[in-house]
Amino acid sequence: MNKQEIIQLLKVKGKERTALLKRSQETRLKEVGNKVYFRGLVEFSNICAKDCLYCGIRKGNEKVVRYEVTDEEILESCRFAWENKFASVVLQSGELSSPAFVNRVDNLLKKIKQISNNELGITLSCGEQSKETYLRWKESGAHRYLLRIESSNKELYYKIHPQNQQHNFENRLEALQSLKEIGYQVGTGVMVGLPFQTYDDLANDLLFFKKLDIDMCGMGPYLEHEDTPLYKHRHLLKTKQERFDLALNMIAVLRLLMPDINIAAATALQAIDPAGREKALAIGANIIMPNLTPTAYREEYQLYENKPCLDEDAELCRNCLEARINMSGNEIGYGEWGDSKHFYKRKKS
Repeated sequence: MNKQEIIQLLKVKGKERTALLKRSQETRLKEVGNKVYFRGLVEFSNICAKDCLYCGIRKGNEKVVRYEVTDEEILESCRFAWENKFASVVLQSGELSSPAFVNRVDNLLKKIKQISNNELGITLSCGEQSKETYLRWKESGAHRYLLRIESSNKELYYKIHPQNQQHNFENRLEALQSLKEIGYQVGTGVMVGLPFQTYDDLANDLLFFKKLDIDMCGMGPYLEHEDTPLYKHRHLLKTKQERFDLALNMIAVLRLLMPDINIAAATALQAIDPAGREKALAIGANIIMPNLTPTAYREEYQLYENKPCLDEDAELCRNCLEARINMSGNEIGYGEWGDSKHFYKRKKS
């Protein structure tokens, strides 16, 4: 697909859209099967050194109550994931790169491997780090890394981030390259429906994923947060339903463009439509992230407003997702890491 063809597909409505979503679903079943893989999500800290203009936990938001989940609570959440055969966890936090933070993550990785008899797969989503840090974390047990580019258009990138050394577009690209070189399964993604964003930008984002040759992707609709600088541009936004539909179209086109990668059904979809994540699973996504963060902390990890599942404990969250996944006609890959098929093909070549 060239850029013009992608733009046309992103814009489709009615019968054409139904055909696109059906084709994406068929491609997913053929390439990666009908299994959905769990990634138990632990948002272990909302302390962030960055000031991204769209994010509710940005450093400059003084209304946020900052927290750090204790190591014991993190390990308890991971133990729950292991005992319930989730097979994988995601450790996610604000972006920090202090020696104390790097050491803490390193120690947690080793302990998670220890308590799970080396059986839990671990994805990290802890922002930009040095190549040495990425290497160290990989050696301690992480094997997937999610670092969202948020927009592959440099100009748009600086409309949603401050333009300074701490929010440097080239550094972001370099970090993604380092992760690939070290041998992680690499994931990235964008927000869909940002102010100033065009169909041209979104088509280029998809081509960027293809060119970077990613293994997994997480993208969802942009949802505004009133305590952020980007909120003042909300008059430029499409309706929430339009952003939702466009996010599903992005997932569908990406599944056609990169048939064997892992694609997550983003929680942000559920903030617009109660069945949002199931709809994504039904048309091409194959990863879902039950929230295992202790409920006492969840309210303070709101990157956007109206985030769902803030008061469900891990048990409830699992039962709810289990039912939703079964209803969407998919099977849960219990006890399986569900690694990206694309990653192994890439390694062989």
